[in-house]
Amino acid sequence: MNDGGKLTVLLTGAGIGIGAATARAFGDAGYRVIVTDVLDEEGEGVASGINADGGEAEYHRLDVTSTEQADAVVGGVQERYGSLDAVVANAGIAHRVPLPELSDEKWDQTHEIDLKGVMRVCRAVAPAMREAGKGSMIAVSSIMGVAYGWDEHVQYSAAKAGVVGLVRGLAVELARDGVRVNGIAPGYIRTAQALSEEHSLGPEGLEQAAEFIPMGRAGEPEDIADVILFLASDAARYLTGQTIIVDGGLLVGRY
Repeated sequence: MNDGGKLTVLLTGAGIGIGAATARAFGDAGYRVIVTDVLDEEGEGVASGINADGGEAEYHRLDVTSTEQADAVVGGVQERYGSLDAVVANAGIAHRVPLPELSDEKWDQTHEIDLKGVMRVCRAVAPAMREAGKGSMIAVSSIMGVAYGWDEHVQYSAAKAGVVGLVRGLAVELARDGVRVNGIAPGYIRTAQALSEEHSLGPEGLEQAAEFIPMGRAGEPEDIADVILFLASDAARYLTGQTIIVDGGLLVGRY
């Protein structure tokens, strides 16, 4: 069903930020790109842009908190194109919530998206990948889940740390079937999330952060997208179970 040898990738949270940049990178690399998000206008815009540039893309609404939606979207794509060659589990939220205000509901909301959302999509694509004997899963974590603690975002740090453990467990379980599973942990990246003064650094804070990043700048979404593209490619064929930190040298420069 994979017509003409064209590779197919599905991305979650691909309407904006890192997800959108990664979708465009895959489109430029010749992949058939399945753009998913809950932001319909933005997701459709990314898919339309890839098509306008001579690539092949389509948009599907996917709320990663829904197992039913994850299974249905993945199933429909596989029915038309065969086993996915890659999946990028990127959808996530990061809301500032001081500990006294951190309700069970707010904790669960973050984990449903940032951790269980990754699991749902990977679980949905795994059977066909295993049967095909190939495939690459890439999950987006964060430096906040690897080495940093983030005050007033403890639910986010915990969920992103969980992604690292999920990557390790899936990698071991799926390796003998030819499926690779890796993570990526972005540092400070210029996205709508980072630029939010309500939930993150804001524009001024992001510029201040650049002062103690060894490379002297905050990252751009494309800086992450290119590494994700590498992880999905055959160039990373002997790489699995790893979470790659892409932070301009922040962690090694600070500690």
